[in-house]
Amino acid sequence: MDVRFNQAGAVFEGRVAVQPLTLSLDKRRIGIIGLNGSGKTTFARMINGLVQPSQGSVTVNGLDTARDGDAVRGKVGFIFQNPQNQIILPILREDIELGLRARKLTRQQMDERVDAVLDRFGIGHLAGRRVHELSGGELQLAALASVLVTEPGLIILDEPTNQLDLRNRTLVQRTIEGLDEDVLVISHDLALIRDFDRVLLFHEGTVLFDGHPAEATERYGEIAAS
Repeated sequence: MDVRFNQAGAVFEGRVAVQPLTLSLDKRRIGIIGLNGSGKTTFARMINGLVQPSQGSVTVNGLDTARDGDAVRGKVGFIFQNPQNQIILPILREDIELGLRARKLTRQQMDERVDAVLDRFGIGHLAGRRVHELSGGELQLAALASVLVTEPGLIILDEPTNQLDLRNRTLVQRTIEGLDEDVLVISHDLALIRDFDRVLLFHEGTVLFDGHPAEATERYGEIAAS
């Protein structure tokens, strides 16, 4: 995926959330780190049009997020910090189907797509379960399945291991590592992004460092300790 920020910034009620940035995101595995309130999530939401730039522009494969929002969201999937907030229907299989209902698919085609994504994450046995019965790790996999069934090219995950126990955290990490799609992960879990291709360190609404994970996390530690 080719994501470009062209002097793009975001301001909310007079407060600068993201200062104007010009950069390209062209690596397959990108991590986003920084203190709370540093602009990480706003930056990520600008990529799929959940937040519109107050100035400048953001494009995804040449599509402008302000003008072509629906087309962009078809290419960029977003997993929220609490995946339960984006799972709408009570039964897992029904929720995964929801993203396909606006498409001109036959019943057989829809069933095949849903079965394929359930099998991909090894959660076919959960298809008939109620969402509130799922563990934290299962919820993350359910949210991923609901997004990936629509076949986006880029997946954004906001704190995917937040509040997970070690078993579920390991499950989610292995799943992210196995994704064929491009991935952008916002995380305070530094071990999760240590083998990524590139890490952006945000501080006070701007990118303070952009490069190798080891150096990014070292700089992050210096900020956190100051």
